[in-house]
Amino acid sequence: MRLLIEINQRGGFAKGTFSSFQKKSWALSLRILMGLALLQSTAGDVLGQTASLPNLLTNFKEHGIKSVQEKVFLHLDRPSYVSGDILWFKVYNVEGTFHTPFDLSKVAYVEVLDAEQKPVVQGKVALKYGTGNGSFVLPTSLSAGNYTVRAYTNWMKNFSPDYYFEQPITIINTFQPLNLPPVTDTASFAIQFFPEGGNLVKGFTSKVAFKGVNSNTGKGANFQGEVLDQSGTTVATFLPSKLGIGHFSFTPTISTDYTAVVRFPNGKVVRQKLPVVQEQGYTLGLEEKKPGELVLTARTSDQQQGSLYLLGHTRHAAIVAATAQPVNGLATFSVVKDSLTTGITHFTVFNSQLKPVAERLYFKYPTQQLEIDLAVSKPSFATREQVTLEVLTHREKGTPTTAELSLAVFKQDSLNPHNLADIKAYLWLSSDLKGTVENPSSYFTQAGPQAEQALDNLMLTHGWSRFTWDEVLSPQPPAYSFLPEYQGHLIKGKVTNVATGEPARKIRTYLSSPGKNIRFYSSVSTDNGLVLFDVKDFFGSKEVVVQTNFLKDSTYHFQLEDPFSTKYTARPLSALNVDSTSKDAIYARHLDVQAQNIYFEKYLNRYRAPGIDSLPFYGNPSKHYFLDDFTRFKVMEEVMREYVPGVMVRKRRGNFHFLVMDNPRRIFFEEDPLVLLDGVPVFDTNKIMAFDPLKIERLDVMESKYYNGSLVSHGVVSYTTYKGDLAGFPLDTRALLQEYEGLQLQREFYAPTYSTDEQKLSRLPDWRNLLYWSPNLITGENGKASSQFYTADQAGTYTIFIQGLTREGLPGSKMVTFEVKKPL
Repeated sequence: MRLLIEINQRGGFAKGTFSSFQKKSWALSLRILMGLALLQSTAGDVLGQTASLPNLLTNFKEHGIKSVQEKVFLHLDRPSYVSGDILWFKVYNVEGTFHTPFDLSKVAYVEVLDAEQKPVVQGKVALKYGTGNGSFVLPTSLSAGNYTVRAYTNWMKNFSPDYYFEQPITIINTFQPLNLPPVTDTASFAIQFFPEGGNLVKGFTSKVAFKGVNSNTGKGANFQGEVLDQSGTTVATFLPSKLGIGHFSFTPTISTDYTAVVRFPNGKVVRQKLPVVQEQGYTLGLEEKKPGELVLTARTSDQQQGSLYLLGHTRHAAIVAATAQPVNGLATFSVVKDSLTTGITHFTVFNSQLKPVAERLYFKYPTQQLEIDLAVSKPSFATREQVTLEVLTHREKGTPTTAELSLAVFKQDSLNPHNLADIKAYLWLSSDLKGTVENPSSYFTQAGPQAEQALDNLMLTHGWSRFTWDEVLSPQPPAYSFLPEYQGHLIKGKVTNVATGEPARKIRTYLSSPGKNIRFYSSVSTDNGLVLFDVKDFFGSKEVVVQTNFLKDSTYHFQLEDPFSTKYTARPLSALNVDSTSKDAIYARHLDVQAQNIYFEKYLNRYRAPGIDSLPFYGNPSKHYFLDDFTRFKVMEEVMREYVPGVMVRKRRGNFHFLVMDNPRRIFFEEDPLVLLDGVPVFDTNKIMAFDPLKIERLDVMESKYYNGSLVSHGVVSYTTYKGDLAGFPLDTRALLQEYEGLQLQREFYAPTYSTDEQKLSRLPDWRNLLYWSPNLITGENGKASSQFYTADQAGTYTIFIQGLTREGLPGSKMVTFEVKKPL
């Protein structure tokens, strides 16, 4: 008897971008609950007799809700740079199941890592409705080599770094000799074998996939191989079909080792044992025996085995659930291809004890995607001539759709060894697979049986990466250390006892940054001494002050943690391979950077205002006092007594205290208010009273209780100096003062214009390699948008690469080229 349920999970969230984590979580949970409802209505009483399948689906659903996934994708402006260049990027953050723009995290972390996985530049990028953009100036001290750009969110730090976005780039330092060794044949090779379903079992014919790579470059290699049994008899031969990947089939008849002998073109021979053949076990095969129908065949050598269960999901959305009783060790499941969602479907077979025993990946090509038509005003241009681009975004059958896009235009040269990441290939393919997928976009540029077979071979050689079944089936709920940064950047710190070094618990700690735009945060330490400050709109490099009320707590030490991830993947970078043919390209790149830094420097460091709220954290105060509007006193006590009736000045035991009017009740509070100077709390009122009032520009008073999280203040008295820099006020020596890098300010991309004859005849050199960068190109409801830019002084072939996403999560990309020719 066989029971099959296909759960249709196609589509995304409702139109529009949600602006709250609660809505997103609700939508994700609703999708899975709808799938379960459909499962129950389809299965009826039969499923009621097999309670383990609903239990499995319940665990799967709950795990998906608790461990909601984000995917971050970066569109880089180019694949290669020189030291001193500006690297530009656009961040797309999407929900991991349906790929809709995700408004969960408000911060993305972007880094450039060297070959030893040490960061050379780092940045925090503000996200809004799932997108953001930023830039790095690559230091002139960087050595030539291949580097990795990676990106992730704080929430993603709870999971494997394999989930982070990574893109290799090349950086050349034109001020240093390359000193590259002569090219010699030092290639070493490695090959791996992957039985379909996971195991080789004696007597069962199995498909075995293989992947052979050049260990130095990580690229697929060409070779020919054969499989030998113990007697040296050849039982199978094989050749790769694409990028060192292929498969062969054979029937292991013995439980001993089989050996593959692989011969590479340079004469090197590698002998590699196949995975161990099991006496008993499970295999899982997948075939498309007739158009539109997949047949999964599970075999087991255990004739006493009970029911087998099949669960198929696409990016954690349940698509297929089935149960079957093996007959003579054989169970089959048929799946209609149209029921599957675009991308990788992960089929897992479980035994009667709900232990996963075999797995198989299958990829379904997209039936719809974001189509981008890109029309260039003409195929070739003169130098310093305007180029006009017309963009049209649409779905199937030419239906126009709005989309958010990013666009780069750069010159092709021999320094571009890497393929830029394609958003389609990343979201649908490589982001869900283990290891490195070589040239993933190539699997979307070809069609036909050979292309489908190459993609299926890829499924056989790369396992699923997003979770393990041990996590799903574990009775313990997952424990996560990193919260999603839903409001803004989270600054994490620790409070310890100075004398013992032990964590200090339940200590109220304050973080502030001196400035005219007052921001103030507080946190109470946990049992582990941890404090967390939710610092919304925290842009640029700032000096922060971390302290406690030293009048009450005087023996504590503070430190702030580095927010960047300390986990790294095991993906090696290939060595830099630049030969003498790249000399002209390197020289042109050198001239490009030097000319821009000499002639256009004032345009390269212009930033957009972040558009943050200029109100202080407490909002509009009850009273504003601009002290220059009054007769200036030289003593703060006189200022407070003469001009600020809402604050009563009292002395107790020789110490000054403020009491603020509780305006709603028209009485004074009996406890001290929160006193601030440029946003920094001052707990010793004597210090404020001894401060020079001529340095104060403004005084705000909040004449009511103020609630800041768990902190309750009996009024607020806030002083602001003319420059917002504390004006020499002596901070307590026990406070932590530290320079802290907040969110990146958005640099404005600059490109010269040549709309007049005078501009065209300008003698300023223009050797730009990157002609244009537009990270926020939005098409309207009619799917249309346009852009204009000017060519530079370099002739050659230029690439236009545009990609992006619709509100419904459909990715798309397009690449076209045009020529720039010198005038005759």
